[in-house]
Amino acid sequence: LMSEDPVDGKVVLALVVPAHPHPLLCPEQNPGWARLRAAYEEARELLEASEAEIMLIYSTLWPSIIGHQFQAQEEPEWVHVDDDFHHLGSMPYKFLIDAEFAETWKQAAQSRGLEGRTVAYHGFPIDTGSVVALSLLNPDNRIPAAICSSNVYANRSETIVLGKATHDAIRSSGKKAAVIVVTSLSNRMFTEPIQPHEDRIHSLKDDEWNRKLLEFLADGRIEDVSQLSRQIHEQIRVQKVVAFKPMWWLAGVTGQHNHFTGEVHAYEPIHGAGCAVVSLFPAAAGLGDKEFDEDDVESYHGDRDVVASEQVGVVAASAGAQTSIEDADESLSGVESDGRGAGGILSDADRMSTERAPKPVGAYPHARRVGDLLYLSGVGPRQAISNAIPGGPVRDQAGESLPYDMQAQTRACIENVVSILEDSGSSLEEVVDVTSFLVDMDRDFSDYNEVYADFFGSIQPTRTTLAVAALPTPIAIELKVIARYTGVDRSQDDAEV
Repeated sequence: LMSEDPVDGKVVLALVVPAHPHPLLCPEQNPGWARLRAAYEEARELLEASEAEIMLIYSTLWPSIIGHQFQAQEEPEWVHVDDDFHHLGSMPYKFLIDAEFAETWKQAAQSRGLEGRTVAYHGFPIDTGSVVALSLLNPDNRIPAAICSSNVYANRSETIVLGKATHDAIRSSGKKAAVIVVTSLSNRMFTEPIQPHEDRIHSLKDDEWNRKLLEFLADGRIEDVSQLSRQIHEQIRVQKVVAFKPMWWLAGVTGQHNHFTGEVHAYEPIHGAGCAVVSLFPAAAGLGDKEFDEDDVESYHGDRDVVASEQVGVVAASAGAQTSIEDADESLSGVESDGRGAGGILSDADRMSTERAPKPVGAYPHARRVGDLLYLSGVGPRQAISNAIPGGPVRDQAGESLPYDMQAQTRACIENVVSILEDSGSSLEEVVDVTSFLVDMDRDFSDYNEVYADFFGSIQPTRTTLAVAALPTPIAIELKVIARYTGVDRSQDDAEV
């Protein structure tokens, strides 16, 4: 029997392709451009075999300032000339656009708090990247397309929310979708004209990071590529996020995991920028778990600058900003030791975790030692074994508010801090600084403050208390702690008692 409800749509293929016009207009002028053109052809064949019913384009060359725009003219037709490479010639086009899906896409974005609008008038300038991608991947317009702009000011949170909205639209449409990001990797081009034979990657550091990204993509690690942007943003010479946005969007669309098989079909320079053609297919297996950890948001609230390099490792949360408060492990490897010591301690160099505290919700340790100081990741009240929340959760699975006991949550939170400190070579008496995050300052400050004084009244660490819109789990409080490291493991004392 057939259900009357539409079957949920899904992503059947993801592609990363270059935005430059060279593979379309003059591949014969440079061997690398020719290899990219051949890789585009391989991607076209994969697209046809995927049985995709719609192509969704996210192009970094279609900039928008307020929110995001969605192309909704059913048969846009024009002659396009690239702003930078007009000497290469014109690109006439006529595309088939799924206007109904564009409207669904816009509404899905709006439902997650994003600004969005459709554009549908003759002569609206479709960008070079979209023209190149659609011309080479779908030359006979066999598959309808939809195109989304890239907001020039959008940060990681906003872009991931856009990806999740895209996922919503795909599911509600019931269509098999191919999602395509049109971008270069490193995006720094030569500022003066060059001869085709002179083309190369502009910077050795750019090439190094391009290859790291491609290594991850070849392993199907879409979410890890999305997370890797923090390290890249610190080290590249030009501080731009344009190269990261399509990866953030792609991670949001595909579910923020690493269950893919990937293949890099070509990697070549175009006028100094690193360009690649990559295909990714959903896979039942794969690396799966995230190697990194950053904030994860479901709807957009206007927060900015979440990837600013000066904020890496320190989250300044203000009232109304939806932020995950976790001091993530910045290493590229993300590998922890299998060895276990007293109290269930897991230790890899100076990273420490314990079975007596709640399991982290991301790839980060409970604590990390730097010299004589011990830095704790954000600690909440969840229980180590049961994962229960003393005092009750602040909301149910549908997001509806529930009554809860703030004193019970605060007490459990500090007791978890004690367990982590003791198993990491410190104690509550060694705490020198506490940052507290409350989801309801007006309701909970008094109860929190009373319990806090019971534990810290005689210790007197410095303290900062901030209001945040939400925490990663349905809890009301989280503590970020810095303590002196003494090297004394007190977990066995508790066991003897």
